[in-house]
Amino acid sequence: MNPDHRPGRRAGVLGRPITHPLSPALHRAAYDELRLDGNYEAIDCGVAEMRAVPGERAACAGLPCTTAQDSAQHLAAPSRVSSVIVPIRSMGPSHGVRIAAHLLALSPPDRYLRFGYSANDEQIRRYVDGLDFERDEIFGIYNRRLELIAMAHLAFSTDPELKSCAEFGVSVLAHARGRGYGARLFDRAVMHARNEGVEMMFIHALSENTAMLNIARKAGATVERDGSESEAYLKLQPADMDSRVSEMLEEQIAQTDYRLKVQ
Repeated sequence: MNPDHRPGRRAGVLGRPITHPLSPALHRAAYDELRLDGNYEAIDCGVAEMRAVPGERAACAGLPCTTAQDSAQHLAAPSRVSSVIVPIRSMGPSHGVRIAAHLLALSPPDRYLRFGYSANDEQIRRYVDGLDFERDEIFGIYNRRLELIAMAHLAFSTDPELKSCAEFGVSVLAHARGRGYGARLFDRAVMHARNEGVEMMFIHALSENTAMLNIARKAGATVERDGSESEAYLKLQPADMDSRVSEMLEEQIAQTDYRLKVQ
């Protein structure tokens, strides 16, 4: 079958130049593996043509836009398409050194907010050594220099009475803040938790950790404050085909992105 003429679900990425995106190949492979009807196109489209994007989107499942930043500034606000892919990959034991380096790079105030106490270097190393990669899920965002700039720990409950619950924790290096990475990691963790049958995700944070609590509130979580500490609870929807396919695609994209950076 011609990959550019498939029936069913239609999605795509717009841009100029548009020869570099890996998304079409990754999505088509996923559609084939899951035996889904659909196509993901790479559409050559300059800034001037993007004013017609809203009409095109009505017939498409999704049309992320990739364009030079200076050119994008000339797009009229109602016609702007903003969908930047942030590769978030699942990490295993082989990433332990980079996880430790990431956490050790946090300042004392940031360590206090992340762990709820002023963790010293030895305590951070013990935390990393104690990570259960078989039970829990660790997600990370790497920059082009393979520096782990943001990571999240989704810890599944070991309490038999709370087996459908998971706890979320996140940290972002100071120079990488203000880009929404914490919220992206939270969304990625929610997706994975849903697919693993988790019904309730919670966050235990210091009340002064407003950034983390705001992420939870925006996701619809209930936040309860008890003095210097707060608990956020988010009831999750059951997994569906969209959540399962989306997670598989996001992981494939992140794994490919990581391999390219390693080269």
